[in-house]
Amino acid sequence: MTHRRRGLTRRQYLATAGASVLVAGLGARPAFAQAAPIRQGYQVNMWGMPTYYLIKSGLLAKRGIQTEEFAVASGNITMQQMVARQVDMGTYAGPSFILGHDKGGLIGLVVVENVGKTARVMARKELGITKVEQLRGKKVSNQTGSSTGNIFVDQIAKGAGLNKGDYEEVRMNTNDMLAALVAKTVDAMVTVEPYNAIAEDEGIANTIVDFYTFDKLPVFMAATPEFVDKNADRIVNYLKAWLDVEREFKSNPAKVSDTIYEFYTSKGYKMSKETFRKAMARVEVQPGWPSDLKPYMQKHAEILLKEKKISAIPDWNKAFRTDFMDKARAGA
Repeated sequence: MTHRRRGLTRRQYLATAGASVLVAGLGARPAFAQAAPIRQGYQVNMWGMPTYYLIKSGLLAKRGIQTEEFAVASGNITMQQMVARQVDMGTYAGPSFILGHDKGGLIGLVVVENVGKTARVMARKELGITKVEQLRGKKVSNQTGSSTGNIFVDQIAKGAGLNKGDYEEVRMNTNDMLAALVAKTVDAMVTVEPYNAIAEDEGIANTIVDFYTFDKLPVFMAATPEFVDKNADRIVNYLKAWLDVEREFKSNPAKVSDTIYEFYTSKGYKMSKETFRKAMARVEVQPGWPSDLKPYMQKHAEILLKEKKISAIPDWNKAFRTDFMDKARAGA
């Protein structure tokens, strides 16, 4: 790929090739010899990178667990794959989990991270937009149906007095938004790292607001009910590996960042290690069950119910299996 891009500027490459190169060829990979590898779904934006590191670090293998990877553009796609029973486990934020539980009985195993600092609303720099309300009449690229997409529409935009129709929502995968911004086919984007950091460092866009002000965005690792019923011991060992990941994120962040950095650069992205480490530092890996999680999820469920996106408020005692993490910590 490199020789084909020789002579192109970063902007030209983004505008012509698009960021979809990141997902190309990242479908299911064969696992090592094992009767039933875990079909692990994750998104290739920054939210999925702790899961990517979990797999590539060898920490799962040390616990006797092998996986088959299903890498996709965003977490809501993983959730849909799980509802269709194409994937056993996957990671996505609260609103997507609520939808998955409603449509497919998906079960939360743990909150693995908070990513509110990684999600931003950004606008093309030359437009001089500094407030959400200034997006009225503008073209805004949004991953419709995703957690960030729902939060933007239902909370951030509405909170600024913007309803659907007040701006033109352009449906787009997160990994394609930066190319669209460079090509000026959209005015703003609602997306996540590392695309925001690249846009900022390249002088392509400026930040209007980040999601942390509105939502810390806890990200779940969830599983299908059938997988949970048949794999209790494996889930405990799997969560022990997540505790190992947390330790490495804290004790050796440079190693973690370099591993994930190589993933992005191998897919055609050009960014400095410094830019990438800034983006990576916005991910807070803390596997566990936050004490304020149920009220937070209740609020999101009420929004989704009001919008008629779910049929009922979940029973959180059934939707969450906190006992697996308790056992993992006890045996870690």
